[in-house]
Amino acid sequence: MEQEWLKVLAIVVGIIAIALLITVALAIRSDRRAESGRHAKARPPRDAFRQVEEPPPPKKRAAVIVNPTKIESMEALRARLDAAMTAQDWQEPLVMETTAEDPGLGQTRAALSEGVDLVCAMGGDGTVRAVAQALTGSTTPMGLLPAGTGNLLARNLLVPMDSIEDAVVVATGGRNRHIDVGWITLDPTDVPPTEGHDKPDEEPGEGAGSPNPGPERQAFLVMAGIGFDAHVMEATSEEFKARVGVAAYFAQGAKHIFRPRFTTTLVMDGGAPVTCKARTILAGNCGRLTGGIQLMPDAVVDDGELNVVAITAKGIYGLAGAATHILARKPESHAQLDRWTARTLEVTVEDPQKVEIDGDVIGEARHALIEVEPRSLVVRVSTAVPATPTLID
Repeated sequence: MEQEWLKVLAIVVGIIAIALLITVALAIRSDRRAESGRHAKARPPRDAFRQVEEPPPPKKRAAVIVNPTKIESMEALRARLDAAMTAQDWQEPLVMETTAEDPGLGQTRAALSEGVDLVCAMGGDGTVRAVAQALTGSTTPMGLLPAGTGNLLARNLLVPMDSIEDAVVVATGGRNRHIDVGWITLDPTDVPPTEGHDKPDEEPGEGAGSPNPGPERQAFLVMAGIGFDAHVMEATSEEFKARVGVAAYFAQGAKHIFRPRFTTTLVMDGGAPVTCKARTILAGNCGRLTGGIQLMPDAVVDDGELNVVAITAKGIYGLAGAATHILARKPESHAQLDRWTARTLEVTVEDPQKVEIDGDVIGEARHALIEVEPRSLVVRVSTAVPATPTLID
């Protein structure tokens, strides 16, 4: 009897143990299911492991400001520009023509309002100067597509001169170089020389980021001249330049070489006045002229200074000595010419003299204020051009 009772007890205990084991197993399974509930990370669908192709970024677009008087066929030029830009994986450019009333300022501002990535100047030095004046103080770079006779800035920055396609390659894929911009005011009245200051409320081209903005204030990139050189530029017609090229300047120079000297007073950076008799006064941002002449061999395009030259030569022998000194690319002063560097220059002459900037005569004046705005213009140059401030040879 006792043995049977023990058997029953053993069976009951076994059943209870099995029940406990089942309960524990069910509890563990329930906990695992709870852990994989709404807070658990669901296994992503198979498509999630496939790489999603993002749309390519929009292609960049350039504006080209063209002086149509330098172009034989605008239709052919547009086709050539389209092909050249497309070859660089850019959109077809926005091509805008200059007019006699607007040499490029308004067109450049309109291009900026379209949000272009680059503005190219295609024409002579006047077109380049107008585009640069509108871009100064902005972050939009300027490309150079030479089409004129002088192409002075392109020569100084070693931009390709003979091929639109090569110039487009530099403009779209070159390196940004921040260069100085010169400013000249003729017969200023209440415009004292000052250091540069920013004006954020001004639009690009309205003197943004530049000192002393005013209606008579004009930008130059290469050189401003008072006297002999301005008379030569005024006497050299576009037709003559088109026929004989840079030789036109030398021909006119020979005609005006014996113009009388004039008395001038120079004040540099507010210092003591310097008075002399000169044939011409020049303030340059870079020194390479047409024909490979290095008038200012130590000029640096981004050093924040202007190189000033007063050619004081008297008579044929004096002129020969000055010419020899210039052709030898000697940066020091000479008996027939004086050299200085300055950030501001005031020029006063006894009698009104012709004034030119980058080869364009802008009028006559007895007083001129010339200033430099350091590294205020972004220009695309070849990657072979040094990235640090250096002489451009």
